[in-house]
Amino acid sequence: QVQLVESGGGLVQPGGSLRLSCAASGRTVSDYAMGWFRQVPGKERELVGVIKRRSGASTYYADSLKGRFTISRDNAKNTVYLQMNSLKPEDTAVYYCAADPTFHNLVVATTDKDISVEVWGQGTQVTVSS
Repeated sequence: QVQLVESGGGLVQPGGSLRLSCAASGRTVSDYAMGWFRQVPGKERELVGVIKRRSGASTYYADSLKGRFTISRDNAKNTVYLQMNSLKPEDTAVYYCAADPTFHNLVVATTDKDISVEVWGQGTQVTVSS
């Protein structure tokens, strides 16, 4: 099974950018669709976006984040990235990456209680504040 470790979180000013990384070990990440999610204490986990396995030619984003957040993958480095631009205070959350062989499972992970995502990372805190 793959293990995931997120990094790159921190404090950033509103309007700034941040790139999160999700490093995989144990298995090649190209075998998995990869997703980014976020969660604020006291609220449900929210989907950020998903990228297909292998080449990652297809992506899916939460409507509210389209245009500001971009997921990419470097299979040679066994790493997936989340580029976040024009950050807002409401983007403050713990960001998690997740892996599942099925793209659709990640897309519906926060809405279909019957879906169990195969692997989650431990999360990295992002704080957007002046």
